[in-house]
Amino acid sequence: MFDQFPVLAQVVNVFTTIVLICLGILSILCLIRAILGPKVADRLVAVNMLGTMVMVMISTLAVKLNEGFLADICLIYAMISFLAVIVGTRIYMESYLEKLEEDQ
Repeated sequence: MFDQFPVLAQVVNVFTTIVLICLGILSILCLIRAILGPKVADRLVAVNMLGTMVMVMISTLAVKLNEGFLADICLIYAMISFLAVIVGTRIYMESYLEKLEEDQ
């Protein structure tokens, strides 16, 4: 992609490596929040954030490796992550509403 500018290729390579390392550390922190979250809503938000960070990691890898098929994988992962969060939220809301009805 940067064949005419080798210095720019090195800068992009170093930058994407730093971004991937930072996102990896943040993903570990999100995973810890998803495990230790005091409420189910906190866990759902952490799982959603983790899915978003994985999509950014895949996109960064697509740029770093110059592979276009990773963008397709990223889109598929986005749809699956979105559906997982919607299903998790629906299950949480149903159990929350049942608990409210029992308390009344």
